[in-house]
Amino acid sequence: MAIGVNNISVLGNITRDPELRFTPNGTPVASFGIAVNKNYQDKESGEWISDADFFNVTVWYKLAENCAESLTKGDRVLVAGRLSQDNWEDKDGQKRSAVKIVANVVAPSLEYASCKIEKNPKADTGAVPKDSGGESIDITDEDIPF
Repeated sequence: MAIGVNNISVLGNITRDPELRFTPNGTPVASFGIAVNKNYQDKESGEWISDADFFNVTVWYKLAENCAESLTKGDRVLVAGRLSQDNWEDKDGQKRSAVKIVANVVAPSLEYASCKIEKNPKADTGAVPKDSGGESIDITDEDIPF
């Protein structure tokens, strides 16, 4: 059987502040939205049209904590990771699905801004310190990115 490749990189603006939560076992997970702008020319009118694609992004472990601490709505970032599809049934029994980006890299774009890099101490594990606050969330094995 052939093995597929699932990589995506997008450059865009954060549409909502990262929301940091914790799984029941204390693993940090953050989510935010990103808008990727595009411009194209209408074939019939010749007019230039601006549009955007919107993606939900999920990040785990220390990257989740760093994103929640460092990023805000409007920031321009590069997001690299993989696509993941969630499937569920809604309250009416209809099958639903959504595609999101599970990121392993989130970096600020320095095209229109500057930043100062502050290095965090390297941790041996992805565990959350016991004194970390945050809301617990329910998560299934399918939500874990490994």
